[in-house]
Amino acid sequence: MAGHSKWANIKHRKGAQDKKRAKIFTRILKEIHIAVKEGNDADPETNPRLRLAVQNAKGANIPKDTIERALKKASGADSENYEEVSFEGYLPNGVAVFIEASTDNNQRTVSNVRAIFNKTGGNLGTNGSLEFIFDRKGVFTLDKEQLGERNREELELELIDGGAEEIDKGEDEWTVLTEFEDFGKMQQKLEALELEAKSSELQRFPKTYVDLSLEEGQKIMKAIDRFEEDDDVNNVYHNLEISEALAESLNS
Repeated sequence: MAGHSKWANIKHRKGAQDKKRAKIFTRILKEIHIAVKEGNDADPETNPRLRLAVQNAKGANIPKDTIERALKKASGADSENYEEVSFEGYLPNGVAVFIEASTDNNQRTVSNVRAIFNKTGGNLGTNGSLEFIFDRKGVFTLDKEQLGERNREELELELIDGGAEEIDKGEDEWTVLTEFEDFGKMQQKLEALELEAKSSELQRFPKTYVDLSLEEGQKIMKAIDRFEEDDDVNNVYHNLEISEALAESLNS
């Protein structure tokens, strides 16, 4: 069941992101901004984190001129200073929630996140309280068209050599999971294979899942949506089991 839940959660997250395309653009452009500031370098060739952010921007079909404007703005003296923050807590029925955000006003973000927890019957916990629930893994999405005429079995062996833990071969794309420690190794393998991932990021995966009724699950997902709608929030991870019935109700 854990394997099923893992892929169900990945596909649900991707589906939710596709519906919130503007939010994806904002998140990636913020990542470009943070990468420039953190590395004090606006050149993707010499700034690894920025190179990854620009690659993800291209994979999300963000226009080239928009990316260039973001790079120029981040390099300016009057650009915003974003801080990366995270929040951990529980929603009703013991559903664990891990929230990643980037903000230029931490007080505002803390206040907004706490308010959502309170209004949905949850509790904001202390940082580190959910370390035992979530694992961090690398997630690489490869567009199937880009794979071209490559021998699929040989490619799979190459990816395993690059640290692939699991590979989900969908109709339109392959999703490759790695351990946290193998994220850089997989990036190097893809470069060696001359493959540019549609997206490459670290995501959090629960070690155990909470299985709820359809009605209870829908209430939890409404709370998750409220977190995701906040402008400062980038990612929301949870350990709710995404059953087929729940997935169908969310997509209808």
